[in-house]
Amino acid sequence: MAASHLLLVLSMLLMSLARASTGSRKLAALYQPQPNLLTYHDGAVLEGDIPVSVLWYGRFTPAQKSIVSDFLLSLMAPAPQTQTAAPSVSQWWGSIDRLYLSKAAAGEGEGKARILLGDQVSDEGCSLGKSLTTPQVAELAGKARGAAKKGGGIAVVLTADDVAVEGFCVSRCGAHASDRDSGAAYVWVGNAAAQCPGQCAWPFHRPIYGPQTPPLVAPNGDVGVDGMVINLASMIAGAVTNPFGDGFFQGPKEAPLEAATACAGVYGKGAYPGYAGDLLVDPATGASYNANGAHGRKYLVPALFDPSTSSCSTLV
Repeated sequence: MAASHLLLVLSMLLMSLARASTGSRKLAALYQPQPNLLTYHDGAVLEGDIPVSVLWYGRFTPAQKSIVSDFLLSLMAPAPQTQTAAPSVSQWWGSIDRLYLSKAAAGEGEGKARILLGDQVSDEGCSLGKSLTTPQVAELAGKARGAAKKGGGIAVVLTADDVAVEGFCVSRCGAHASDRDSGAAYVWVGNAAAQCPGQCAWPFHRPIYGPQTPPLVAPNGDVGVDGMVINLASMIAGAVTNPFGDGFFQGPKEAPLEAATACAGVYGKGAYPGYAGDLLVDPATGASYNANGAHGRKYLVPALFDPSTSSCSTLV
């Protein structure tokens, strides 16, 4: 096969991975979009104090819960005496304010989103079974919401690696939705370790499609949960900047590309399909990361699309 033809076939394959459902972290880990217009559609965004409650559905170990909880804590602006070394997760979250919320607040509004970690509950027995529909995920979000139900906020539903969710691994790795009446949003992300790590935990696992480059070492030693953090970051970014489908996005409203999903597969400068970019490497573990977090954690967070430059903005 001629080299030019091979490149064309590979390009078409990667483009096909970009198709997915509304508000989802798409199965496009190797797809880097061409510059396009991601614009503000004059709708509402989430601002101010945003309580985040978490429901753990299925079995998660204490270590796994700690990885995700520390990530959510890392989104909060640290106190002066606990400043995290740069680049940090809190700096990444600050980019949401700078690139998006400040523009939405040009006329009115606060222009900042402050994440507050709230209640966490567990449903280890899987009360709704181990095969969930989208309405059932929304039902679980209602149980998770707690304090967030009173004042907006985000309910996070995290499903274990043996729980099947409608669309998971087929068209999405996570999703977000919202209730305009209450102002509350929810995010769902699944652990892909046992079901589709090559789709939803890349670059910590070899991809199912595309260039078969060696996987990176996960910064917290858990391929499935470190992959969940990437998808959780993407979905929270989308829930804040496009909670009701009329905020910041590009493409059709029914299948939008949002703040992070518009830069799928990009984590550092120089990224291209199959290559996550130039990342930091922990000399002690060999793990790749691009952001420091709470309690000495290291994470890989997605690039954010910069609407002013039509390019993907990275921490490293």
